[in-house]
Amino acid sequence: MRKIVIFWSLLLLIPAFALRVGAQEKTDKAPAATGPAEPIHYYHFDFVVENLDAAGKVVNSRSYTTTVDTEPHYLTKIRAGSKIPIATGSYSTGSEKAVRSLINTQFQYVDLGVELDVRDVHEVGRQLAFDLTANLSGVASTANVSGVDEPVIRQNSWGSRVVVPIGKRTVVFTSDSLDSKGSTRVVVTVTPVAE
Repeated sequence: MRKIVIFWSLLLLIPAFALRVGAQEKTDKAPAATGPAEPIHYYHFDFVVENLDAAGKVVNSRSYTTTVDTEPHYLTKIRAGSKIPIATGSYSTGSEKAVRSLINTQFQYVDLGVELDVRDVHEVGRQLAFDLTANLSGVASTANVSGVDEPVIRQNSWGSRVVVPIGKRTVVFTSDSLDSKGSTRVVVTVTPVAE
């Protein structure tokens, strides 16, 4: 009789133990996400780099267009420019007394032009927020260094988090020129891609 009571007591404890273990397994899991994931939207980014004279009149402009999405941590790069050779040294292959001594010049190439990086685009109401890095460089003039004409490079670098209204032309960067009374600015217009 005693064995039967123990058997039935154990049999009654098994379901209670199973419920307790099942409840513990449910609480160990991560909570389910509430609501749907944010949809990804696409936007056209129209950048214009403008050079202005002292009176504020645009004397030169260059346009760059790309499509960007609102996926988190996505990076879009725009690169346009040239590689400029810069002499870094030279050496002779013959003796000084030789009539025809070959001179070899070594060059290093520097990337100049426009670099625009857009990262982490997201919507804030009817505005768009994103990280923008702009690097604008070019040859301003030349300087004679030890008998060799070397380029003098002008450079503007800028980076910030910006918020721009959708569909409205917005100046996001401006800088005075160091070698003239003019200035340089970056303008962006963002428009949604039709779905």
